[in-house]
Amino acid sequence: MAGAVGLSLAVVLGLADLARAADATPPTADAAVPAAEPDAAASPDAPAPSEMAGPPGSVEAEEAPGVVTVPLPPAEAKPVRRRWVDEVVVTALREEAEAFAAPYLVTTVDLDSFSQRRLYRTLPEALREEPGVMVQKTGHGQGSPYLRGFTGFRTLLLVDGVRVNNSVFRDGPNEYWALVDPYVLDRLEVVRGPSSVLFGSDAIGGTVNAITRRREQYGPGVDWDRTVFYRVSSAECSNVLRVETSGNVGEQFGWLAGGSLKDYGDLHAGGGTGRQERTAYEECGGDVKLEYFPSRDEAITFAHYALVQDGAWRTHTTVYGESWEGTTVGNELRRVLDHEHTLTYARYRRENLGGPIDAIDITLSHQYLSEEQYRIKADLTRDKQGFDVNTYGVGVQLESGSPIGYWTYGVEWYHDEVDSFLRKYRADGSLGSVSIQGPVADDASYDLLGAYVQDRIPLHEQLDVILGARFTYARADAHSVQSPTTGERISITEDWCNVVSSARFSWFLDPEEHWNVFGGVSQGFRAPNLSDLTRFDTARSNEIETPSPDVEPEKYISYEIGAKVAYDRFAVAAAYYFTDIRDMIVRAPTGAIINGDREVTKRNAGDGYVHGVECTAEYRLHPEWTVFGSFAWVYGEVDTYPTSDPVTRREPLTRLAPPTTQLGLRWDHPEERFWAEALWTIACDADNLSSGDKRDTQRIPRGGTPGYQTLDLRGGWRVNENLDLWAGIENVTNTNYRVHGSGLNAPGISFLMGAKWRF
Repeated sequence: MAGAVGLSLAVVLGLADLARAADATPPTADAAVPAAEPDAAASPDAPAPSEMAGPPGSVEAEEAPGVVTVPLPPAEAKPVRRRWVDEVVVTALREEAEAFAAPYLVTTVDLDSFSQRRLYRTLPEALREEPGVMVQKTGHGQGSPYLRGFTGFRTLLLVDGVRVNNSVFRDGPNEYWALVDPYVLDRLEVVRGPSSVLFGSDAIGGTVNAITRRREQYGPGVDWDRTVFYRVSSAECSNVLRVETSGNVGEQFGWLAGGSLKDYGDLHAGGGTGRQERTAYEECGGDVKLEYFPSRDEAITFAHYALVQDGAWRTHTTVYGESWEGTTVGNELRRVLDHEHTLTYARYRRENLGGPIDAIDITLSHQYLSEEQYRIKADLTRDKQGFDVNTYGVGVQLESGSPIGYWTYGVEWYHDEVDSFLRKYRADGSLGSVSIQGPVADDASYDLLGAYVQDRIPLHEQLDVILGARFTYARADAHSVQSPTTGERISITEDWCNVVSSARFSWFLDPEEHWNVFGGVSQGFRAPNLSDLTRFDTARSNEIETPSPDVEPEKYISYEIGAKVAYDRFAVAAAYYFTDIRDMIVRAPTGAIINGDREVTKRNAGDGYVHGVECTAEYRLHPEWTVFGSFAWVYGEVDTYPTSDPVTRREPLTRLAPPTTQLGLRWDHPEERFWAEALWTIACDADNLSSGDKRDTQRIPRGGTPGYQTLDLRGGWRVNENLDLWAGIENVTNTNYRVHGSGLNAPGISFLMGAKWRF
């Protein structure tokens, strides 16, 4: 295995030597080239035209100042499609910027990957082929991405810039990222490393912004179209149906609305494991997005998204779990979860204000998250627990040009209102007791207020320096908490203040902007949330967390250096990062047993570090053939409590992703009617285990999770302008494997088909 990985890495990194042999001509324009500067407004300090300024596809949008539309070049001259080069992203700097120029390693997953090329099933699974991202799945209906060694409440999810993380998000993997329907998304923007200056608490391992789709074509009169999408997978025994409509009334009003129905059967793993019982579940969702453009410089958006997940089992804790490579099987008879998530927001955007403020963005949002878990234990006693969280958000962002750079600044406030419950039943089904709280405190609230400022300073036409700072105030009010020592009702009120800063740079080494060296220093910050302070619920296998009211904020400093290279036929990006960890909240066994589970509490004892390397590359061998690949390695250590003895020991970070290499080959028809792709994934053994990993015997085999190799084949056919067909074979070799830390094995050989019909 080590030899295969070394060979694969050599192939990926060896592509860098081809840069000098690649075409020396500047990259050919895909759709637009900058025109000569019409006036002083087109200075380097001015922002790129916002995607919200004017309806997309309208005459006004196409004739935006400084942009001249040109025809696509012929297939022979078309450059390789490079996600970290050709994409315009908004998440890295809170303003539009080329991914290649951003001082971060930024990648995107676009609409083609969601519903066409790769037929992804959930939002977390859409990240599984991104460099340096490991997607752990406790259950088939769940998924938690690891970015640079962190997951759970140490990674941040946004939808259209609105914060999805709330105060009940817990340590370790959680299922809440899977409650955003991937079929409403246009793209995911993945920004790696701490983003606390721009996005606040939780943005430690990385930030993912899920940007939703919108009406794309505007014109005179009334126009609308309909789309039906269908996906089927053999290993999941699944059927997914998506129906939507989009339209416009003139060039000022547009809409997109749809609904999704999903039925997933029991998941079939590879090798001898086969069908994994009680992994089936159902989902349904609905959405609407309305946009109104009073003028070419104004946009008003209203959006609502809802998803309901029914009957998603956490199988590994039950008797239906599968023993694999020596993992143990749980003894519960049932543990099933139901979820509901809704997001509603209204946004006003105005540009070209003509004064000291160039642009203003105001967003009001509301989210609702509901979780209900029903469990039957081995002795036939049972319990039902859950919570409801209402989150209200307000954000104001301003942008201003100045002689000393382009300023992005604003304030945002999120307020959670939390109710939770726990009811215990006897073996005969009669009610035994009603607890003071559920998984987290009942009758609780949580506030997160932040003010941020960022200045992008063009020190030279080839060098940008980006400086930023943020002030955060967090407050928790928990009125109904069960004391772990007395069992009585207590209340917890805590608040914290913090200031973080960052300094990053982006330096083009050559005037043609083929080489960009980037890097910097970024502070990260995570305030304790209600899960840290008040959680009274399952942690790992056979562990139960109890409230810890005395924890304090976590602090991080991340150092990063990287380079991006882009030629017409070749592109590569690579980065090394080192994150210093201070006061991380870690679990500490107390030695007590509660209802048969080991009690763990939490303390700010986790000092340590994590560092790693990420690399991705593409090379166009021929106008129709492209080879691509990536490599990621991460390792870290942190002080932990391996036993109930109050003495820390430095151990590997929990669930460290193994070194992973991906190599692929893609063919695109010159007229873009056909395409085909092969992807080979190589993951090494995940054997850097913490004490907690070793105790998690239901999910992690003794000695670690074995490495694996998989091969995926995919292809598509654009039959005509109204009909697209796709098919794929995943895990061609039917490898029986498990992503590290997961509660079930991955799909075995699977035949996927999809179709999209527009009418």
